[in-house]
Amino acid sequence: MDASIPASPKPVSTGLSFIYGLGSVASGVQLAIYALLLFFYNQVVGLSPGAVSVALAISLVLDAVWDPLVGHLSDNARTRWGRRHPFMYASAIPIVLTVVALWNPPAGLDSSGKFLWLLSFVVLSRLFLSLYEMPSAALAPELAPGYHDRTVLLSYRWVLGAFGGAVATSLGYFWFFRATPQYPVGQLNPAAWGPMSLTAAGIILFSILISAIGTHHRIATLHIPPARKASVGSNLRDIAATLKNWNLGVGLAASLIAGLSYGLYGGLALYFDTFFWGLKASQVGILNLANVVSTLFAAFAATALSRVLGKRNAQVILFFVCVVTIQSPFLLRLLGAFPENGSPVLLPMLMGFRFVGGVLTNAGFILMLSMIADITEEAQLKTGRRSEGLLMSAYTFVTKATGAISALLPAMVLALVHFPARAKPGSVDPAIVHHMAWVYLPVTSTLSFVSIAIWMLYRIDKNAHERNLASIAEAQGMAEAALERAEEAAPAPAPVRIAG
Repeated sequence: MDASIPASPKPVSTGLSFIYGLGSVASGVQLAIYALLLFFYNQVVGLSPGAVSVALAISLVLDAVWDPLVGHLSDNARTRWGRRHPFMYASAIPIVLTVVALWNPPAGLDSSGKFLWLLSFVVLSRLFLSLYEMPSAALAPELAPGYHDRTVLLSYRWVLGAFGGAVATSLGYFWFFRATPQYPVGQLNPAAWGPMSLTAAGIILFSILISAIGTHHRIATLHIPPARKASVGSNLRDIAATLKNWNLGVGLAASLIAGLSYGLYGGLALYFDTFFWGLKASQVGILNLANVVSTLFAAFAATALSRVLGKRNAQVILFFVCVVTIQSPFLLRLLGAFPENGSPVLLPMLMGFRFVGGVLTNAGFILMLSMIADITEEAQLKTGRRSEGLLMSAYTFVTKATGAISALLPAMVLALVHFPARAKPGSVDPAIVHHMAWVYLPVTSTLSFVSIAIWMLYRIDKNAHERNLASIAEAQGMAEAALERAEEAAPAPAPVRIAG
């Protein structure tokens, strides 16, 4: 075990937890508006759904490869500002510039020009976001080494990230996507998207800088990697040794399957809200507010259930009930047992299902992130290195690589059901919309249940985690004692004689 590994830092205060968690607002905002890219470039810009999906898939593949590189570099960086913060500071301005460009394609571009603009800036914005997100996420295991403390810290991160994303999209639906005589459905108004992107970029910049500056004072308490010159081969061997882990394999396999389901859900969400449920922009915004509120309850649910059931069991139960809750309105509508569009009870009922589903989803993801973070100490025992960035990036690699595949799925569904481009609500054949739902429902449900079953193979519980921490502390103590003995045994330097 490397003797340079410091003692665990002091527990994280509520204030620092909030400041650290605030950094996830940046990724929450960006991921939330990315979910609208297919709708924007297809229904507003006029690019085919297949072209949009190909661009998104390419960006996710490149981003997935980039993440482990950033994670590994930040694990081994030795700077006066520590391992993580230089990357976090460097990412802020480039993220803002590329996000604004992505949502403001120049007028007059042909189809090829629109595709190249989308591809260029979605790739760049994702790469710059990863330059921030990977080092930022990797701070969590060091800031909170305890089994339950880690869940609490990541609750702040997840809740504030979800809050930021929901606020960004809600601002769009309530403010920027307001109905006009020319565009009674505000999300179809081309002039609304530019101001929305500027606001999102401002929130992202604020989030990154506040979190980086607010955690800067903890740099002195964090791990400093040993100085060494490593070849490409030794780096690859280090990476392979870290990633050769049963529990990581379980998490990656489960995330891969779930990512296919989530990609299909996210890509079609606004289509369903607009054309299946017949909602206006303000009503979609209200549903997003229900998700904002649900994140607050999710944090309490995650920490409380994990203390009673353990992280794995609590997560499995939460995700299972979540799938049933989220899919129920679709199935009930298809069976003719849900209120029709325009009914005064439709929106309140959807809000109820979305709120409960949001609590379950967010609580499950909080526990999932905490479970991935718990692998850090297990891997450290085997390799002697702290590789939080690499472990976190391995998870994002799988989710983004899967996202690249799943980014094609919504376009495939739209093509399968012959969904028209630049469609107007009320003008689409109901049979097409129902066909889309019948394809979506069994595919996403099956994938989700398979993912949940895989999580049952995860093995780290509270006792195992505490044994890992104790073993690390013991190894660290032995290394420090050996260093002290070596220093004591070293011969004293010979006295210097001065001729006189």
